[in-house]
Amino acid sequence: MKVLWVEDHQPVSDILAVAAEKAARARVPVDLVLASTLMEAERRLRLERFDLVMLDLTLPDSHDGDMTIARVANMGKHRIAVCSAMPERDTAVATALRCGCNIAPEAVFKAKLPLNRFVQRAETFYDFLLDQMPRPAADISVAA
Repeated sequence: MKVLWVEDHQPVSDILAVAAEKAARARVPVDLVLASTLMEAERRLRLERFDLVMLDLTLPDSHDGDMTIARVANMGKHRIAVCSAMPERDTAVATALRCGCNIAPEAVFKAKLPLNRFVQRAETFYDFLLDQMPRPAADISVAA
């Protein structure tokens, strides 16, 4: 799974980089790319394809959560998941859902992110990322 994580808080980015390195060593299929600004994220999205974009809503070059989501959503067919300490994160996600955005229905409160567990157990990091992806539709078979 290729993930773009847009995070401007350097200590969090550093821990995520260590978690990605541990995942690679454990052969967990996570390819993590970090961006610290919305402009950097947009540049990456123009050049690469991602399965998931983990998005902080308060970035140095974008303080409007709705606009941040809209700009990222218009850059491809990737899934977006909000991971932010911004108090309005749930409202921004609800608005994006109403607009038909491919976004995880619940925002992640950044302060509750289990960063140490991501470093200690690579599969926990991978499971967290998978939880942000859409659920596969149930396989419904109709007997003839």
